[in-house]
Amino acid sequence: MRRMRRLRAAGIRELVAETQFSLKNLIQPIFVDERLSEPQAIKSMPGQFRQSLESLPAEAGLLEDLGIPAVLLFGLPANKDEMGTGAYDPMGVIQRATRAIKETTNLIVITDLCLCEYTSHGHCGLVRGQKILNDETLPILGEVAVSQAQAGSDIIAPSGMMDHMIRAIRGALDLDGFTDTPILSYAAKYASTFYGPFREAAESGFSFGDRRSYQMDPPNAAEALWEVQLDLEEGADMVMVKPAMPYLDVLRAVKDMFGVPTAAYQVSGEYAMIAAAAERGWLSEQAAFLESLTCIRRAGADLIITYWAKNYAELCG
Repeated sequence: MRRMRRLRAAGIRELVAETQFSLKNLIQPIFVDERLSEPQAIKSMPGQFRQSLESLPAEAGLLEDLGIPAVLLFGLPANKDEMGTGAYDPMGVIQRATRAIKETTNLIVITDLCLCEYTSHGHCGLVRGQKILNDETLPILGEVAVSQAQAGSDIIAPSGMMDHMIRAIRGALDLDGFTDTPILSYAAKYASTFYGPFREAAESGFSFGDRRSYQMDPPNAAEALWEVQLDLEEGADMVMVKPAMPYLDVLRAVKDMFGVPTAAYQVSGEYAMIAAAAERGWLSEQAAFLESLTCIRRAGADLIITYWAKNYAELCG
């Protein structure tokens, strides 16, 4: 008679575990603020910091020494405008941060590509009145991609959810000679409440309306498959589901249907929930993060973007 508990004894359960994840699956996000002279704590994300351009090389070096393979960069510029011109400035914060990391480490640098951190209105595209302009935004996204690639970005990660953004970015990169630069598309990005702490961390809140006209509606799953298919047809090399834990069904469906390298983003709200509960003694931070990351991996993620990557690396060390 089969007894399932036979394989659950200490030592044996690890031997027969169906799902494994390691540091090689994890990506650490980093916020870089060009106004700072030293790291600044992010209140809504316990244990996380905005880095200055001066502190960034040391932080990147530490992450490399810990065995983390890649970082995802978000920039906070000193100045914003209606057009988000800081996003494609050769001396912009992301461009300078990318060069600083590539000069001092062998980390893979992934650069988030979106206008929301650089526009005075906080939206991911150009606006007219209170309308987000999709097609008029596309050439600017291409310009940003080229600027990031010129600075040394290894992977371009567009997150703005503009229709046909991948086609525009792939075309611009190829035209400028960056045919080998891959694109990791935020293909299935939902209009989620779990982004709240990020908006404080990146100062990317919006001055009017919301982002539901261009980010996905949480009830929809089939739509995510359409979005992924369109992005792959337009030239994406990898795709992402964001957030992660509330959308594990979508993550599994994407991986099963397309089989391409698939990332999941354990977003700021997911991180903050666990960190805040752990601060109050309601659960074990380590156990909760290990369980959540294992579940994300089990659901099909090849890559996991998580603010807990550094913590996991320190645990492994």
